[in-house]
Amino acid sequence: MPLSALLPADSPRVSGVNEEHARALAQTEDALPPIVVHAPSMRVVDGMHRLRAAQLRGEHTVRVRLFHGDESAAFVLAVRANIAHGLPLSLADREAAARRIVELFPDWSNRAIAKVSGLSDKTVGNLRERSSAEDPRLNRRRGRDGRSRPVDASEARRLAGELLERDPGRSLRSVAHAVGLSPATVIDVRDKLRQGEDPAAAGRTRAVARPRPRAATSGMRTSETTRLHTLENLRRDPSLRMNDAGRDLLRWLEVHAKLPAKHETLVRSVPPHCAETLSVLARDCSAWWSRFAQQLELNRPDG
Repeated sequence: MPLSALLPADSPRVSGVNEEHARALAQTEDALPPIVVHAPSMRVVDGMHRLRAAQLRGEHTVRVRLFHGDESAAFVLAVRANIAHGLPLSLADREAAARRIVELFPDWSNRAIAKVSGLSDKTVGNLRERSSAEDPRLNRRRGRDGRSRPVDASEARRLAGELLERDPGRSLRSVAHAVGLSPATVIDVRDKLRQGEDPAAAGRTRAVARPRPRAATSGMRTSETTRLHTLENLRRDPSLRMNDAGRDLLRWLEVHAKLPAKHETLVRSVPPHCAETLSVLARDCSAWWSRFAQQLELNRPDG
């Protein structure tokens, strides 16, 4: 493409083109990558140093790759590209870019902007705070999953809790979609309900919580008899017992299903010098089973 057809970049670099870097590129004998150009405006998105190097070489054309998104997306692409390769962006460049992205995409989360601009979540949060009070659009964030969610999610968490109590069989994804939360947050809300905690409060469920009335937890915990009966039904399911992974899972469940009845005996059998090591292993196993259960719940078809 002719150099004369290209317009300067809307660059994240505060100081513009670094002439020394451009001269170094001009002197290299290797072929330089194509310049990325915003097709609607013909403005350079990524490659101003390569464009300047071509001018210093006396060339009249350059190879280009066209980008067809809007100008806001083109700026984000420019930041991503300059973070990933070429002359590194300075801290001032990256902070200026992050502030610009906050203005262009006010509902993006701090983490999403940090990932694009090469900054920490905390730094992006500090940059955002300077203008959040003046701009009501900044009261929502869009995460890397593309979903827009409120910064203060307490009301959404409360609604999720009401839906779960009203319809315990409703899928977590359905509740998440209804109130605008992530499925993982809805799982946390559900766990808080089970522990008798306020579902509107953010943060991990406490290990020790106040007792919840029996009627509210009806059906949430299974007796040993029910647990063993459920396991027996699973053993008869050919989709589990006819493959290696399913048989492994059934063996593990059989061992764990019988452990509660032996709880006190097992605790007394542990010698003091092994207690700490076994407690760490037990917590690791518990954490794995918890993650396993959450993934199964998230994978359950919406009803």
